[in-house]
Amino acid sequence: MNAADEGKHSTSKKGSFDPMPMEGKEINRNKETKRNREKRPDHGNESSEETVEFSEDFNQLELLETHRQFIPTGTQSLWPGESDKEDEEEEEEEKNEEWYQMQEQKMENDPGKLLLWASEKNRLITVKRLLTENPALVKVKDEDLYTPLHRAAYNGHLEAAQVLIAHGADVDAVTVDGWTPLHSACKWNNTKVASFLLQHGADINAQTNGLLTPLHLAAGNRESRDTLELLLMNRYIKSNVKNNLDETAYDIARRTDVHYYLFEIAESCTNSAES
Repeated sequence: MNAADEGKHSTSKKGSFDPMPMEGKEINRNKETKRNREKRPDHGNESSEETVEFSEDFNQLELLETHRQFIPTGTQSLWPGESDKEDEEEEEEEKNEEWYQMQEQKMENDPGKLLLWASEKNRLITVKRLLTENPALVKVKDEDLYTPLHRAAYNGHLEAAQVLIAHGADVDAVTVDGWTPLHSACKWNNTKVASFLLQHGADINAQTNGLLTPLHLAAGNRESRDTLELLLMNRYIKSNVKNNLDETAYDIARRTDVHYYLFEIAESCTNSAES
């Protein structure tokens, strides 16, 4: 019972008397806390005998992508996710044309940086102008090797993706973590962009450094029904591919307990090319 509860208890029983002084109560609480800690076999022992070993190429960020549901969250999560994306979209809506033009002027001396930014913000006129002036810019990359097409894909900008591919963007370009634009689109349930990338030859079974396929990423997104259906209906999908944690996309979907039944589509699809 904490101090606030003791106060409530004493006011509800005005005639009661507790013979134990406050110092005694504090000592008893400390003893009880100590006993509880001693019951824990690993308390105070950071070098526990039971340790988890990970491979050299273990990627914590990709583990977060596939096991996010195990992270305890309160009414407001501090982990980046869909709610953060919604907040960013609301902020974008509040920005007016004058603000965008000011940002473009700041980056005008760095066309590559401007194209990455314009592709992310779906600034089609700017994207077209830059690629007309210098078509080679379509292959520009940021410090994490994201291309303009990656930026358009993870933000769901179909029009920007169409312009970039029309100018020769590589649909299978990879980031430092091995993500293709299709991975980016499927992670955020950008089904129209994912469909467009597949129509232009994107590898549906491409794997990241952590061996995640676009299907793995879609399976870990609770809002990804449309993208899962798109991928699972594709004749070239290999739904039994495992990541570096020895999990299939179905395993991930089953764990999140959402849309796992859609994987029956892959099993019943008679024209599947899966071996």
